[in-house]
Amino acid sequence: MFITADQITATNQAAFDTTKALATKSFAGLEKLVELNMAAAKALMTESFSHAQAALAAKDLQQALALQTSLVAPMVEKSVAYSRHVYGIAVETGAEFSKAFEGKAADAQKAFNQVVENVAKNAPAGTESAVAVFKSALASSQTAIDSAQSSAKKALAVAESNIAAVTEQALSAAAAVTQKA
Repeated sequence: MFITADQITATNQAAFDTTKALATKSFAGLEKLVELNMAAAKALMTESFSHAQAALAAKDLQQALALQTSLVAPMVEKSVAYSRHVYGIAVETGAEFSKAFEGKAADAQKAFNQVVENVAKNAPAGTESAVAVFKSALASSQTAIDSAQSSAKKALAVAESNIAAVTEQALSAAAAVTQKA
């Protein structure tokens, strides 16, 4: 099987298009992260001045402590919300990369299978058993790859579930601290 100049050009164009798309998606994710950080910094600055003004207006130590305690739960909630946004941006961007990778991996697997079929068709007489063993090994390796991908997806789902549980526990703890105060 010979590779033509058109095939090389098409392969290079496809690689360029994929790289361009992934770079664009990466930049979009970074842009979302910068916007989130700017909004968070602006809100933090505004809230810090408001808190400082309220602390200066406190008449006694008891009032100052009550003010401090009343800020714990909202601070935790805002931190959790910020973390969720960052995590969402990361997951969204990662999903785009995974989708692109899976598509390219499927294309590569298809091309490799075509090569194997061409080799099998043109194999010398008497090598049928060797070709069958090779095809069997290839099928087994593909099954192992599919199994590993499935396990990785399940592990990611479990990690996401654990992160959600820890987040809810943090919010509950912050609410309990605020109620005790």
